[in-house]
Amino acid sequence: MINYIIIIFITTMLIHTAETLSYSLRYAGVKINKIAIALSLTGIIVLISRTANLIQAPLTAKIIDYAKIDISFNVLGYLRIILISASLGTIIAIILFPTFVNIWSRLIVKLEHAGSLPRLIYSVNVSQIRNTKYYFKKPSLRLYQYRYLGISKRFILLNILVTSIYTVGVIASLYAAHLVPELGTTASQSSGLINGIATILLTIFIDPQVGLITDKAINKEEYREQLGRIYNVLMISRLLGTLLAQAILLPASYFIVMIIKLI
Repeated sequence: MINYIIIIFITTMLIHTAETLSYSLRYAGVKINKIAIALSLTGIIVLISRTANLIQAPLTAKIIDYAKIDISFNVLGYLRIILISASLGTIIAIILFPTFVNIWSRLIVKLEHAGSLPRLIYSVNVSQIRNTKYYFKKPSLRLYQYRYLGISKRFILLNILVTSIYTVGVIASLYAAHLVPELGTTASQSSGLINGIATILLTIFIDPQVGLITDKAINKEEYREQLGRIYNVLMISRLLGTLLAQAILLPASYFIVMIIKLI
């Protein structure tokens, strides 16, 4: 079971790393004035990561099944470890942000020449992969002037809240299934609904705002210089959202239990 939890841990970490690094792709598109290509690639990455997040449910469900066999198994503790992987993935993305801005900039240019994503993938060779070490850049977080970057506190708080719901959705529903085994199937099925709602909230409230921020950077040279710091603020708020998920895990689980008992 430990090996299985490690697989879930790594999968969840990669999902959050990929989704957070989508900011670096947008920024790369702005820097080299190829935003249309960058946004198309961003859409692919976000779609894959949010779809992959749904895979988390059947993988994590096995932990709940194992707890039925071994009553001494610390379900809540291992679920919290999985949530830690979401925070770790976001931290990794923050550290790799400047590096991936350089990598994405190069890939966008190559994609423009290749003409399609399959041709780009086919053209990649070992020497090019080795050369990625030259794109490495240390992160530099400067958040002390965030209030002058045109980001409202309301938007930051909303990003934290929506990220926490998105992060905890599957975990909370599965823990609810553990709390009420007689309604376990109903509780576990609610994970898709919760994540669906969180994805809709991200799509309606967060993604358009990020798009507006990016559009301002395209049209205003002075705003373009601040865009990197703006994305740093957004990534930090995502990290806070994954940490908030730890706090709302139990309340969310009991809320799901209450709802399914009323149905």
